[in-house]
Amino acid sequence: MNLDYAIWWHAYPLGACGAPVRDRDGDDAAPRLRRLEPWLDYVVRLGCNGLLLGPIFESVAHGYDTLDHYRIDRRLGDEEDFRRLIEAAHARGLDVILDGVFNHVAATHPFVDGGGPVRRDAGGDVVGWEGDGTLAELDHSDPRTADFVIDVMRHWLDRGISGWRLDVAYAVPTEFWAEVIDRVHQTHPDAKFLGEMIHGDYAEFGLASHLDTVTQYELWKAVWSSLKDANFFELAHALGRHHDFSAKLLMQTFVGNHDVDRIAGTVGDAGAVLAATVLFTVPGLPSVYYGDEQAFRGAKGEGWGADDALRPPLPGTPEELSGLGRWLYPVYEALIALRRRHPWLTCGEIEVVDTENTRLVYRVTGTADGTGHRADVELTVSGPVPEDADAPYPEGTARVTVDGEVEFTWPRR
Repeated sequence: MNLDYAIWWHAYPLGACGAPVRDRDGDDAAPRLRRLEPWLDYVVRLGCNGLLLGPIFESVAHGYDTLDHYRIDRRLGDEEDFRRLIEAAHARGLDVILDGVFNHVAATHPFVDGGGPVRRDAGGDVVGWEGDGTLAELDHSDPRTADFVIDVMRHWLDRGISGWRLDVAYAVPTEFWAEVIDRVHQTHPDAKFLGEMIHGDYAEFGLASHLDTVTQYELWKAVWSSLKDANFFELAHALGRHHDFSAKLLMQTFVGNHDVDRIAGTVGDAGAVLAATVLFTVPGLPSVYYGDEQAFRGAKGEGWGADDALRPPLPGTPEELSGLGRWLYPVYEALIALRRRHPWLTCGEIEVVDTENTRLVYRVTGTADGTGHRADVELTVSGPVPEDADAPYPEGTARVTVDGEVEFTWPRR
């Protein structure tokens, strides 16, 4: 996998494939993972060259409560279904990255009662992740944990994946990740590692952990917040920080994922286009959360079903999608095509040129091929998103000029 060209389509398989997350009966096994196969050509047409898959291993409910890292979740199928998906993806030039939950396991994981490497307090009780009694923290000071994680990683790398997203990477000691990644690279030198980071110095954590990239939540927050509040000064500040982080380590950029409100529902249709424009013109490794390219709506709720609206089932084929958001797909196609024509953007240098509350101009320059390149991006928004849910969303415009040629405008002209 060449990260200079990486653009991932991020899916949450349990949701996308319609698996029961709660209220499971005793016979919920099914080859649901095969439901992703009709979507692979759709992903390629969009312009992505990788699949970033949420949890697919045997778990209790939502996938982040793993029971067996060596077994495909029975709600999704078995290893033969996984093999089919990998082969179909590879046949289309798609790399696959899996979500590795190595900070914690389900409280009913065999490690807990079997004397495995889980954290315990002074009284011998298992330490729950962030106080959640359904999750047991792994003990990353126990050498058995590193051996276990390395073995799991190699097991699935041997079966054709290209790398790992490391869930809750920020809560695990950097020295643990560095040891694990270095040892995995001894047998799989091309494996790539993406760490989940939310706060802090992204670049320093990633470098100390020997990660290839980390999630850029700070930029994500500034994108939607600036568009929602009509305050591009926030995004301008974040772009300066993004420049500093990116000078040290590639950042993984996004405007949506399985844990956050849908961008189109937060900032409206025009705002979703402006957010996508930022995503595909700033340095970093962009990912598209499934359905964002179709203007899916959905907000995080409360209780056990809090994430359901963020992780909806997909129809059987792309042709069965609702037509309501279909207009956005060619916009994403155009922006991803722009990114593919100019891969130097991945490692470019970003500079904010002009900032007003409702207008932002920034420039990205690069010399990846030994010659100078320049992209100029201008965004405008008509005002903040109104508090009245029945009021219309604000309008916006986007214009991208690369090496003197206008390559993207919104609204289309």
